[in-house]
Amino acid sequence: MTIHVRAPATSANIGPGFDVAAVAFDLWNELEVGEGNGQPVDETHLAIRAFSRFASPEGRSFTFTDRIPRERGLGSSAAVVALGLVAGAIAAGMDPDADELLAEGLPFEGHADNLAAALVGGVCLTWDGRIARVADDVPAAAIAVIPQERVKTAESRASLPQNLQHADAVVSVVHATLLGAALASGNQMLFGAAGSGDRLHEPYRAANAPHLEAIRSDPPVGYLGATLSGSGPTVIVWAEKARVAETVAQLAARFPDHEVLHLPVTTTGAGAA
Repeated sequence: MTIHVRAPATSANIGPGFDVAAVAFDLWNELEVGEGNGQPVDETHLAIRAFSRFASPEGRSFTFTDRIPRERGLGSSAAVVALGLVAGAIAAGMDPDADELLAEGLPFEGHADNLAAALVGGVCLTWDGRIARVADDVPAAAIAVIPQERVKTAESRASLPQNLQHADAVVSVVHATLLGAALASGNQMLFGAAGSGDRLHEPYRAANAPHLEAIRSDPPVGYLGATLSGSGPTVIVWAEKARVAETVAQLAARFPDHEVLHLPVTTTGAGAA
């Protein structure tokens, strides 16, 4: 039996939703699991380790198609884990729910927000091992500005402070509340207001993404907000949907060494391709 699955790119945090909120994009990695071809299976591979939570990889072949940029803050490792989980469940004839898949995947992907969105699609919140899909879309177009440099998540997290000033915590709570309200209501104004008020992680990671401040200080046409994608260095520019082509063109002209991609939100998570 040949198994063909896919999993989407994701952007975690969405500004103030640190370690809680994430959105899935229509950009996919794929995995085909077939009969063994005599080659040894790399059982250290993240996807194959996740596959093994449900089924043995012995006697099988694993062929990957990678489209999500690695170590750029677009959830490439979460997608790899999601591929292994859903393929393993199919191979075992099982149908675990999203929370069960999340629990099986967390030992390999320590960031539940990315993995949750990769598993179910849309816009998700995750806490205490639970997933809530709160919206099918966001009230803005997402445009990824992707530099050539890479950032390792572990190193990025090490830059975050252990303690936070009360005033900074209040600002972050206010903007996280705005984010939740914007997602629930589909309100474009609230969504734009939410996107630039984080003080939990973005100020400490900004050195790896200088284009974040450059975009905020001189925004392109159609601009609503900009957020660091995960731990960076990719920046998501949130723009008016009616002007997305103009926004992409301006960003591409300003950042010729970066890849600029319009990434629609996907309502589908990891599963059979």
